[in-house]
Amino acid sequence: MDLHARYQSPLTSRYASPEMAANFSDNKRFSTWRKLWLNLAIAEKELGLDIPEGAIEEMQAHIYDIDYELAIAEEKKRRHDVMAHVHTFGVAAPKAAGIIHLGATSCYVTDNGDLMILRDGLDIIIPKLARVIQRLSAFAEQYKNTPTLGFTHFQPAQLTTVGKRATLWIQELLWDLRNLTRVRDDLGFRGVKGTTGTQGSFLALFEGDHQKVEDLDQRVTELSGFKEYYPVTGQTYSRKIDVDILMPMASFGATVHKIATDIRLLANLKEIEEPFEKDQIGSSAMAYKRNPMRCERACSLARHLQILVQDALGTASVQWLERTLDDSANRRICLPEAFLTTDILLTLLQNISEGLVVYPKVIERRIHQELPFMATENIIMAMVKKGGDRQECHEHIRVLSHEAGAVVKQLGGENDLIQRIQKDAYFEPIWADLATLMDPSTFIGRAPQQVDRFLKDYVQPALKPFEEVLKKESKAELSV
Repeated sequence: MDLHARYQSPLTSRYASPEMAANFSDNKRFSTWRKLWLNLAIAEKELGLDIPEGAIEEMQAHIYDIDYELAIAEEKKRRHDVMAHVHTFGVAAPKAAGIIHLGATSCYVTDNGDLMILRDGLDIIIPKLARVIQRLSAFAEQYKNTPTLGFTHFQPAQLTTVGKRATLWIQELLWDLRNLTRVRDDLGFRGVKGTTGTQGSFLALFEGDHQKVEDLDQRVTELSGFKEYYPVTGQTYSRKIDVDILMPMASFGATVHKIATDIRLLANLKEIEEPFEKDQIGSSAMAYKRNPMRCERACSLARHLQILVQDALGTASVQWLERTLDDSANRRICLPEAFLTTDILLTLLQNISEGLVVYPKVIERRIHQELPFMATENIIMAMVKKGGDRQECHEHIRVLSHEAGAVVKQLGGENDLIQRIQKDAYFEPIWADLATLMDPSTFIGRAPQQVDRFLKDYVQPALKPFEEVLKKESKAELSV
C-alpha cells in the first residue's frame, strides 16, 4: 500500500533520528526476542539441560532474518504474537524448534525485550543531551561578558549577561542529565521468573535444584547485558519502572519548553534569534517574517512529552495482583513516543544552540533605554561622595525621573534622564563621572565570574564521562 494512503506518525515520518526510529522498529523488537531465546538456550545448556546439537548455532545464524509474512500468518491463526514468533524462529532454526522458549512465559521476551530496548534508547539520548550542554556552554563562555537587560515578570530589571542567562538553561539540563543517567544506571532486568514470578517452571526443569534456577537467572541477565535482575516480580516487571523512566523525560520536556520560550521572547525583542536558513520562508503571506519555528516546534513537542508520564502512572496504578493485560496497548504507544520525542527535542536543541544569533547593538539600545533609571542609585551615591545631601539628591532625581518617564510613556520619546541631569546645575559635581556611572559593565555584578565558576566546577565534571563522544564532530541537521 502507498505510504501516503495511510496515517503515519510524524514522530518517525518527519522528525526522529534514524537511530531512535530503528530502536523501536519491528526489526529491533523481534531480533531482541530471538537474542533472548538464544541467551536462555545457552544458559540452560551450560547448566545441564539437554539442548540439541547444533540448535544454538542455528539460532545464532538466524537472529535477524525474520520472515514477517510467516509471522503475520501465524499470529492471525494463533492470536498470540509471541507464539507466532516462536513458530517462525523454529522454522528458521529447526534444530532448536523444540527448545525455543523452554520454561519461559511470554513476558520473558516481551518484558525483558522492552527493558533492553529502553536501555538502548537511554544510551542514545544521554550522549545527545551531553552534546547540547556542551554547545550551550560554549555559547555561555562566548557571551559571559555581554551585558543584557534582565527581566522579571517580563518587565525590565537589573542587568545580567547573555552568557549568564544561558547558564540558567544549562543548569536545568545538567539536572536532566543527572536524572536520566541515574535511571540508566538503576535499570535492571526482569530475568527468568516464570508465569507469576515464582520460577516454578524452571524449578521443575532443573528437578528442584534452587541454585541452578538462581544461576540461570543470573547467567541470562549477564548474557543480555545487565548487571542485575529485579529480585522479585509478578508476571511482568513492575510498571513503576516505566514511571521512573518517563518522569525524568517529562522533566526534560519542561526544561526544553522553558529554554525555547525564552528564545521566542528574545526573538520578539530582536535580541537573539534561532538559526534561519538562506531559503527558509517565515510566512506564506508576510515575506519579511523570521518566525522561530524551531523553538515553536520544541514547545509543541515538549508539551506532548510532559503528558506521556501520565500514561505510565495510570498503567502502574491499575495493575491487578500479578498482572493484567490492559497495560500492553498503552505501553506500545507511550514508551516509544517518549523516547522518540525526547530524541527529536535533543536534535532541535542542538541545532538551535549551534546557530543562535545574538544582536549586540539591539541589546545595547534596549539597555540605554532602561539604564538611566537603574543608575539613579549610583548617581545618588556619587553625589553624596562629592559632599551632597542624600535626601536632597533623591528628590532631584525623583523629579527628573518622572519627567523623563513622561517623555517615554506619553510622548513616545527616548529616555532623556541623563540629558536632564547634564543640564541641571545641581548635578555639576558628577557630570564628568556620568560616562563611568552609566557603563553597563558596572551593572552586571559577578555574572562573568559566575559563568566561569559554573562551567569549571559543574559543567566540566558532568561532561567528563562523555569526553570521547564529544570529540567527534556532529552537527544537528533537521529533516524538515
